[in-house]
Amino acid sequence: MVVGDVTTGTEVLVIGAGPGGYVAAIRAAQRDLDVTLVERDAYGGVCLNRGCIPSKAYITATDIAHDAATAEEMGIHADPAVDLAGMREWKDGVVDRLTGGVEKLCKANGVNLIGGTAKFVDEETVRVEHGGEGQGAETVAFEHCIVSTGSRPIQLPGFSFADDPVLDSAALLSLETVPDRLVVVGAGYIGMELSTVFAKLGCDVTVVEMLDDVLPGYEDDVSRVVRKRAESLGVEFNFGEGASGWHHGADGGVVVTTETADGEESTYGAERVLVAVGREPVTDSLDAAEAGLEPNEDGFFETDERCETDVDGIYAVGDVAGEPMLAHTASAEGIVAAEAIAGEPVAFDAQAIPAAVFTEPEIATVGLTADEAAAEGYDPVTGEMPFNASGRALTTGETDGFVRVVASADGFLLGAQIVGPDASELIAEPTLAVEMGARLEDVASTIHTHPTLSEAVMEAVENALGQAIHTLNR
Repeated sequence: MVVGDVTTGTEVLVIGAGPGGYVAAIRAAQRDLDVTLVERDAYGGVCLNRGCIPSKAYITATDIAHDAATAEEMGIHADPAVDLAGMREWKDGVVDRLTGGVEKLCKANGVNLIGGTAKFVDEETVRVEHGGEGQGAETVAFEHCIVSTGSRPIQLPGFSFADDPVLDSAALLSLETVPDRLVVVGAGYIGMELSTVFAKLGCDVTVVEMLDDVLPGYEDDVSRVVRKRAESLGVEFNFGEGASGWHHGADGGVVVTTETADGEESTYGAERVLVAVGREPVTDSLDAAEAGLEPNEDGFFETDERCETDVDGIYAVGDVAGEPMLAHTASAEGIVAAEAIAGEPVAFDAQAIPAAVFTEPEIATVGLTADEAAAEGYDPVTGEMPFNASGRALTTGETDGFVRVVASADGFLLGAQIVGPDASELIAEPTLAVEMGARLEDVASTIHTHPTLSEAVMEAVENALGQAIHTLNR
């Protein structure tokens, strides 16, 4: 401890106020524990400030403009003018409202908030360095600690985010003007979401991806729907190419060089380049070794079913604790960690964790695919409902995609894959069905409102049972 430091104590110290940390802090306070939450940047973490919320705000805004401009078939003729600076201002207002709400909720629940960077001194103490010159530091002793420091974008060698033309997703979402041309490195969920957004804004978008298709990890017929829609918006894809470097172009822009596995080089000119090749856990700011914490070979802190690390009393939740790196998983783990500390008989044993990609159309999945089910020893049964047979989808003009459900031979729901309008919302029903161990008959016999997109879930289940009405049975 440095002379002059303020020293305080707390029952539960939470490091990081993202969707895992602030949820854990509030739940621990609700269990009558004395809680201190340390955040070095902004409440809400990457999700609220630079990731999920800002990107979805842009997706919504650009969808409105694009839909209005392409609705001639519905008898609507419009030519919307998009002011990116105004869109950014609106997005920032949404973010400020949410992050301010998180701070108010923490205070209202009695959580003590400290701004600064927490570094472990030992397994029972951290030193919090306050931001700004002359702001000093303080020492916090804790009985239990929950680490929720999140993740950050991976930097490719030769593509430093400190260089002006090279952007991560947060920087791209902070631009005040739309670049004429954009090269996107990576066709994962971030690259695909933002490629679609900027294509709708009139940007000439080129995507380079070292694999052979978009959205690795998703089934071919799912990702194909999204790729074709992106291509119809003018997005150009170059697969089997890895970005190897960049230099300034003669026009003041940037020239990105790519290389194939065979050593063949290509170049792509643009005004800006977005690097979206994944995210990595943030552990290097913690001095974790001082507490006996060691990340595994992938950089994550390994935890047990109660989200506790191998250091007694220290827990880890969210992106820093490993896959799936999803905000809603972080929140669920945060609740488990807080309740475990409070002495509750809890464990993180979710049967179903949904995932969504907010591309056009959206993708949402939960549980097992048919191939995964077969690999686990099931004799899977599948059922599908195409959205082009959905009355509600036809009235929205969004008919690409389908709902597919996967069940065991004896009728228990094992998973679902949805690609189409509002997939992120529709996945809730299959998620609940998998989590509660529902059977195909349970969903089929549940009356669904007409006309709605959710009927497609029911019809897919009916199709798996061989008794669909509105699509041909297999």
